[in-house]
Amino acid sequence: MKKYFILFMVLIHVSVYSQKKTIVTINNEKILVEDFKKVYEKNLGAIDNEESKSIIYNLNLFINYKLKVYQAYDLKLDTLPSYKKEIETYRNQLSAPYLQDKNFTEKLIREAYFRTKNEIKVKHILIRTKKESTPEENLVAYNKILKIRDRIIVGEDFEQLAMETSEDSSARYNLKRKVEGNRGNLGYFSAFKMLYAFEDAAYNSEIGEVSMPFKTKYGYHILKVDSLRISKGEIEVSHILITDTSAIGKAKIDNVYIKLNNKESFKSLAKEYSNDTSSKNRGGKLNKFGMGRMVASFEKAAFSLKIKDDYSQPFRTRYGWHIVKLIKSHPVKSYKEMKSGILSSLKRSGRMKLSDDVVLDKLRKNYTITENDKSKVIFKRKDIRSIPEDSLQNVLFTINNKEIKQLAFVLFLQKRRKGVTVNQYQAYKNKEILKYFKENLINTEPEYANLLNEYEDGLLLFELMQKKIWNKSSKDTLGLKQFFVKNKSNYKFDNLNKSKGLVINDYQSYLEKIWISDLRSKNKIKVNKKELKKLIKFYKNK
Repeated sequence: MKKYFILFMVLIHVSVYSQKKTIVTINNEKILVEDFKKVYEKNLGAIDNEESKSIIYNLNLFINYKLKVYQAYDLKLDTLPSYKKEIETYRNQLSAPYLQDKNFTEKLIREAYFRTKNEIKVKHILIRTKKESTPEENLVAYNKILKIRDRIIVGEDFEQLAMETSEDSSARYNLKRKVEGNRGNLGYFSAFKMLYAFEDAAYNSEIGEVSMPFKTKYGYHILKVDSLRISKGEIEVSHILITDTSAIGKAKIDNVYIKLNNKESFKSLAKEYSNDTSSKNRGGKLNKFGMGRMVASFEKAAFSLKIKDDYSQPFRTRYGWHIVKLIKSHPVKSYKEMKSGILSSLKRSGRMKLSDDVVLDKLRKNYTITENDKSKVIFKRKDIRSIPEDSLQNVLFTINNKEIKQLAFVLFLQKRRKGVTVNQYQAYKNKEILKYFKENLINTEPEYANLLNEYEDGLLLFELMQKKIWNKSSKDTLGLKQFFVKNKSNYKFDNLNKSKGLVINDYQSYLEKIWISDLRSKNKIKVNKKELKKLIKFYKNK
């Protein structure tokens, strides 16, 4: 047993030792065994025959690949605008996971699941602010809603004040439509149905409590939580709508109800009688919905149905008279089942920016960020977007040793509409911090560096193959004809057009073979035979 253990340890030692050795030198670049092994083992799963698994065969392919990449750089294909744009897109995609705080993301997912499973009922009052409001305008709105809150705290009725003071028009009586306002009542809702700031304020308030003022893009709100309950999930229903709210409309819906009770088809009756043009041709079928998506009376009737194909008695909403039939109930699933879907919803809703902010806070603490207050004097200038470039060469701030000058910020401003310069500056600074982080990922994250390098080389190789092989084989008609004539015996048909696909494929292989031969003759290649033998032995024993 001891003998085998020692032998095992020797094999490990040889393996680790050899990986740091040079297996091939191309011109002055030394390529380590471990670099070749990574590529070889990565491709091993796609190799379907023993001959193609040969170490020598794959080392030659690896050398050919390297020679092509070197030539791509020699031809400066990495300076092409199309290449730069493609790499930047990929770099952003590849760096995205590193810009997320995994623990915080998990917290957001669990939070959203709780809020999906438990729906909340609130009423609110809104005092609007402009999209680009000044700090002074914000303060006026804040103080206004704070006074309304104080009135509620000392005993005035929330709903009455919502009708009198809320700048959400749905709270008040609609003269044009002659419809009662909702008096600030929003009914039940769950995760992703409201702006996150609103949802967060609601779920973090106690039942019966009036929240402190909080801001969304619409302005300042206060809210009061009426209740919290287990979510009813979502349902699929069909409905028949009669929009006439007079006695005639009531008679029509009652007639439909009688026909349903006489076993007539709901689908057929919807097509014949329903005034909802968007659903009648589908037998009245509506898209799946949860609480907070429909008017309260419609939701109450729909969610009261418990058995498939049950239908309600006629009821009225502000849209007219309805009968609703249950197609299918969708209760809230387990956390495990919903996790990936919630993550997708987080991304669509923009909430993942909260995770970005957590990462930004960490980066600000880890980096040495020095600001030059003297350079910020330009913020006060009304002509900031048109200051001459030679007057914008002072350093605005530094991130570690990287200097960002005034000019870069002004160019950033020029691409954006006029706004509060201080806010624009903060957005720009955050952008530069994240940019610095992404630029340095190649030094801090080996896996990221390897993937990016693979993609860069692969994209360069694509550009080079296009230039050297693919374009040439399709445009060089004379060369293609000559190749066909010379190799005519290899094809079933004497006519080039009938065998063109095969001929082009073979011609490309021929051109590549000549090209590789030329590259090998122009570059100095030295294989370390000793390490090659060790590597062959390593895989043979494995």
